[in-house]
Amino acid sequence: MVMETTGMTSILLIALLTVLCGIGDAQGFIHAGRVWQGGRFDWPSAVKSAAGFQFGVVTYWIVLRQLAKHGVVAVEVQTLFWFVATIIGVALLSGQAVRWPRIDQAVACCVLAGVGWLMYRTAR
Repeated sequence: MVMETTGMTSILLIALLTVLCGIGDAQGFIHAGRVWQGGRFDWPSAVKSAAGFQFGVVTYWIVLRQLAKHGVVAVEVQTLFWFVATIIGVALLSGQAVRWPRIDQAVACCVLAGVGWLMYRTAR
């Protein structure tokens, strides 16, 4: 029972840290997209972008340690978790994807699933 609880706790930690990593990197990408708007460099956006990416990379390193403990060492699979969390984070946090027509949302989900499939299948 203790072993199951420890394993489940570790998996929940991986999920939580992956979500946090995705949120951090999503914020990094969202603010990076604003750095050159208006034709000049926007320092506040640059700082927010850098902070988001820094938070994302630190949490990603911690996730990698947890994934390695579970035997997940293929970079493609590790990246898949990050990619899914980040792209969903960008879509939700930017607010743009919810305005897309349903067909475009469905295509985005299929593309995301396809990328995930290819990364998983080629990680062998």
